[in-house]
Amino acid sequence: QVQLVESGGGLVQAGGSLRLSCAVSGSIGSINTMAWYRQAPGKQRELVASITGAGNTNYADSVKGRFTISRDNAKITVYLQMDSLKDEDTAVYYCNAAVRARGTAIARPYWGQGTQVTVSS
Repeated sequence: QVQLVESGGGLVQAGGSLRLSCAVSGSIGSINTMAWYRQAPGKQRELVASITGAGNTNYADSVKGRFTISRDNAKITVYLQMDSLKDEDTAVYYCNAAVRARGTAIARPYWGQGTQVTVSS
């Protein structure tokens, strides 16, 4: 069994910063791409940022220059540093990882439970 546990969400004023963390645990064989998604009320879930095992990153245009994704492979944790937060960043943020469980041959996506980020103006 593989689990993703997020932390770091909360309420912040516009212009402020938050750092999200997502720790992966369980029967892990290998992990490839790790990512953060978000879903605002009434909207579809969207990709915010992703990072490959080699450290290559990709960002949604709406967060470029404000958010930074990183990972610590030793701690099996992915982070999302969010700066210059705006009202429109308010959403539930979900961690996602492509994990090959130990004893299996194919990686599949796993999701965290989500953490609420609320930006007030």
